[in-house]
Amino acid sequence: MALTTQQEKKIAVALFAVFAALVLYRMFSVEEKKTAPLTFTQGMKLSSPVRRGLAAPGGASDPLLVFLERRIEKYPGVGRDLFRMGGTNGQAKQRPMLITRPVATVTRPTSTIPSRTPEETAQDMARADLSTFRFLGYLTDKDSSLFLSKDGELFIVKSGDTILKNYQVKAVGKDNVVLFDTITKVEVRIELTGSAK
Repeated sequence: MALTTQQEKKIAVALFAVFAALVLYRMFSVEEKKTAPLTFTQGMKLSSPVRRGLAAPGGASDPLLVFLERRIEKYPGVGRDLFRMGGTNGQAKQRPMLITRPVATVTRPTSTIPSRTPEETAQDMARADLSTFRFLGYLTDKDSSLFLSKDGELFIVKSGDTILKNYQVKAVGKDNVVLFDTITKVEVRIELTGSAK
């Protein structure tokens, strides 16, 4: 619904009249500021005693009352002033001399086991790995080819052959074989499986 120009003017005049009425009402209805004299003047001290709290109905067993009584009670010979340098009677107390005992030093026991070098550790690991090989026997006596096994793998080798990149068959005997690690220079003698040792 569109308003005509006459209607818009009437609404504007009505709103202006309401606004003017509110301003006039506010101007004439303002109350005067209320003032009262001060109860306490500057520098005045209160002479009436502070009202004490009422005792709780438990008597001496009331924990709050016991706490308050302990705060009021004075400790004999002990001053409550933390910043006072002297004793309770005004004289400075001498502090007792502190006697310190010599501190006993405890040394950790040193290990008598010599520490192992990385080379020795590598040699032990190579020796353990070479010991997992098993000498199963010969293929033929003429050819001197022999069977070795390790972790489920079967190797047919001769003297001087290399196994697994760095293990070499160094010597072959009737009941044993000598394996050599070319990196750590470790030799391990492996007996024929099933033979008497």
